[in-house]
Amino acid sequence: MIGIIGIAVIFIMVFGGYLAAGGKMAIIIKALPFELMMIGGAATGAFLISNDFAGVKHTIKDVGKVFRGPKWSQEDYKDLLCLLFALIRMARQNPVAIEQHIEQPDESAIFQKYPKIQKDTEAISLICDTIRSASMNYDDPHQVEEVLEKRMEANLHHAMHSSHALQTVADALPALGIVAAVLGVIKTMASIDQPPEVLGGLIGGALVGTFLGVFLAYGLVGPFATKVKTVVEEDSHFHQLIREVLVANLHNHVAAICIEVGRQNTPSHVRPGYSELEEALKAVKQDSA
Repeated sequence: MIGIIGIAVIFIMVFGGYLAAGGKMAIIIKALPFELMMIGGAATGAFLISNDFAGVKHTIKDVGKVFRGPKWSQEDYKDLLCLLFALIRMARQNPVAIEQHIEQPDESAIFQKYPKIQKDTEAISLICDTIRSASMNYDDPHQVEEVLEKRMEANLHHAMHSSHALQTVADALPALGIVAAVLGVIKTMASIDQPPEVLGGLIGGALVGTFLGVFLAYGLVGPFATKVKTVVEEDSHFHQLIREVLVANLHNHVAAICIEVGRQNTPSHVRPGYSELEEALKAVKQDSA
């Protein structure tokens, strides 16, 4: 919703200010389809050249994040901590029983209690792979932490592709606007024998290209790239929480301490309260009793 409000504010303030200053929309409306065809078409073509098919699909899909915002809420972070708590307790109390849950998470009764988390294949993979490593005596906390860190860096780098692709388009748009404006000037020079009012209209139409390139770059595409980057970084905290809790587990801290380490490392605006989490963990204990 806030993304839609932001777009509305941009258009109202820019074009409202232009009209309030005495500007006329007729020349912009007349030139807009042709300028948009040149600038938008060139930007789209450049985008397609610089990305493979998977990157194009990824970027188009991620544009929705501008309007949806982060995927994970405070309730989801609480559910993740409860899930990790249940798995850690079982791994310590019954190492044999935990194997069926980490080998077949889709059929696990523990994972099925948290369907939203279960749908995130990377989160489930991180949890299962790390617990499996511990069961194989691959229990050097520092080595595991390093492996997880590299894995999450690679995941974040991949997730950031959409933001980088959009920012590249934003950086190119002002120059493409100049290209369109230059073509407009060429057209104007071919009509140099026309009266001043005609030349004025042609020059104004040419300048619409410069305006459109800068407007799209700094008013829409650039902010879209920034928002996608912010959302991706926000969502990455969810996977970082998994790392913090499971590495604490490898240090042989009690389960409650592992969960508290994770809670403390959760961003403040989505961090569950201590008492609230305690109640949720008590419910987990009762379910597993």
